[in-house]
Amino acid sequence: MQFSHSDAIWQAFPELRAGALHVEGIHADADVEAAIVRFSAIAEARLAEMQEGEFPEIQAWRRGFSRMGLKPTQYRSAPEALLRRFRQEHALPRLHPLIDLCNAISLSFAIPIAVFDSDKIAGDLEVRRAGGHETYLTFGGEIEHPEPNEVIFADREERAHARRWTNRQSGLSAVRPTTRSVLIVAEALHAGAGEDIGRLIATVADMLAAHWPAAPETALLTPASPRFEF
Repeated sequence: MQFSHSDAIWQAFPELRAGALHVEGIHADADVEAAIVRFSAIAEARLAEMQEGEFPEIQAWRRGFSRMGLKPTQYRSAPEALLRRFRQEHALPRLHPLIDLCNAISLSFAIPIAVFDSDKIAGDLEVRRAGGHETYLTFGGEIEHPEPNEVIFADREERAHARRWTNRQSGLSAVRPTTRSVLIVAEALHAGAGEDIGRLIATVADMLAAHWPAAPETALLTPASPRFEF
């Protein structure tokens, strides 16, 4: 399998930097609470100084959403939505140890982290513009069709595993208690994104190795090296 961004995405967003991991052997019994507390504390400290909308990482995604023709405060990037909820409630709901851990890391870096059950992906996964014919399964079980030109994560069977880029993942490839193999993707648009993505991917890889019997494959993606084969 291969994960990549289309040439058109790299051309439209040359500042994009991304990282990806693939790992097998995931289970829902890992105890990640201590790690969640540690990463949440980093987010708390940042939010004590400024609100999430002032973070450079979030501002870059807001500009990116505007360039996609979306209202940034109507369709928020995943880390902005997480930080906003965390600021208000000082906690996030627990869903699955891996998701909970990645959400906490996402909070601390203010960078979106998408986690896909790779067994639910048909063939390669590409971040590209939608044609409008693709199908998207909501968490409520409804089928939607992305808007033409919307940025989606699309597989070989024309199924969208995320809509509006970093805004909303699909229920089709959501991590569940039965999930064993995952693809994890992090993306950033801000100045210094390359260095931050490198640190984030290393952090996620260390956490995976610490909590699961896993040896993740990793890659850093740039316009010069845009594909991750796993």
